[in-house]
Amino acid sequence: QVHVVESGGGLVQTGGSLRLSCAASGSIFSINDMGWYRQAPGKQRELVAVITNGGSTNYADSVKGRFTISRDNAKNTVYLQMNGLKPEDTAVYYCQVEAVLRDFVRRYWGQGTQVTVSS
Repeated sequence: QVHVVESGGGLVQTGGSLRLSCAASGSIFSINDMGWYRQAPGKQRELVAVITNGGSTNYADSVKGRFTISRDNAKNTVYLQMNGLKPEDTAVYYCQVEAVLRDFVRRYWGQGTQVTVSS
């Protein structure tokens, strides 16, 4: 059993910053990719940023230069530093991890954390 828990969401004004955290726990041997996705009302879930276990990163064009993804492998934790927030960043942010367990590899989602940016 693997648990993925996000934290750090909230309400912030345009131009402000937030830092999201996501911790994975359970019978995990290792974690491959860790990523952040978001879903705004009435829209499909979209990739925000992803980081491999080697530290390579990829970002959505809409957040490049403003958001930074990082991870702490010892803690099975991934972070998303969000600067220069805009109202269009308002969404529920979800963490996804690809966990390597004893007999298989599987992707797990967190429950989501709300980010609201006021204009």
